[in-house]
Amino acid sequence: MKLRKATLLAAGSALALGVSAGAASAETLTIVSWGGAYTMSQQKAYHEPYMEMNPDVNIVNVDKSANGLAGIRAQVQAGNVTWDIVDMLEGPAMTACAEGIVEPLPADEILAEAPDGTPPSEDFVQLRECFVPSIVYATLFAYNKEAFPSGDYPSTVQDVWNMDAYPGKRGLQKIPAGNMEWALVADGVPMDEVYEVLDTDEGVARAFAKLGELKDEAVWWSEGAQPPQLLADQEVSIATGYNGRFFNAQVMEDQPFELIWHGQYFELDGWVVPKGKLTDRVKDYLNFATDTQRLADQAKYISYGPARASSAELVSTHAEAGIDMKPHMPTSPENFQNPIPKNAEWWADNGDAMAARFNAWLAR
Repeated sequence: MKLRKATLLAAGSALALGVSAGAASAETLTIVSWGGAYTMSQQKAYHEPYMEMNPDVNIVNVDKSANGLAGIRAQVQAGNVTWDIVDMLEGPAMTACAEGIVEPLPADEILAEAPDGTPPSEDFVQLRECFVPSIVYATLFAYNKEAFPSGDYPSTVQDVWNMDAYPGKRGLQKIPAGNMEWALVADGVPMDEVYEVLDTDEGVARAFAKLGELKDEAVWWSEGAQPPQLLADQEVSIATGYNGRFFNAQVMEDQPFELIWHGQYFELDGWVVPKGKLTDRVKDYLNFATDTQRLADQAKYISYGPARASSAELVSTHAEAGIDMKPHMPTSPENFQNPIPKNAEWWADNGDAMAARFNAWLAR
């Protein structure tokens, strides 16, 4: 494993969690992420241990990843980049890389080897030129059992469209990604043929037509905290959302939720570094935060699968609940029987056009 550098730089703020206001001459790392249970898992698995090892460093969390790509664009264009590291999905990371607004990240030079010496380029699920993944997560459907007192519960994507058998509003994310794929599956397209169909004008029209069947019953959400709250308040009976958020509500808050793993829409989430910010300190943090043990440790706090093969066997029990986390991972064999892998390349090529068409469809 490569030695981590310990360069001491400028004085910084004392606003980070776990650092007192009296901390003197601390270097600030501003790390952008998603907030809520996810940022908490990073705080426990990466940030706090890193600050303990490096008392001269002060990590500030900024919950802006939902607009991370736009934020980096604006800062780079203005010549005033204040974010050091940004948590981002694979597709937007590819777009940012193509635009030249994030730094290339040579994995085998920056990142830690696996404990057995396997280089990062062979241990991570998928590396990109400017993107280092940390988790595999799923967006999927979940339901509130109390919404179906008969005990007949939905279990497939097709069931979500069956309003007669499973009445109630549907909580759907206000973006085309995921919704378009599920609509085609609900309309009978095999999961392994979704992008072949979606890559045609007829396929796109077919997806919008099927999605239109839910439009009048949809409650649209944009922040990850919303779907569990919509279900808990019974504003909707079924909602899409992130598996980690649903896990937190189901296990930690004892909400009567169940997850529908059929058709889970899984993708990678990880780190990018805005242009001009690839300092020795940032390299050191990335080396630490993405090593085998740290990615396994994150699974103690949230049910997202580590993006390194060497981390999988180290996944253990939840830090508070004490339950085995392996069955709650999107990549566990029981949950991974009918997945839809998000095609990041397709969305990088077609995302802007699809977003414009989706927003126009919503406005009609």
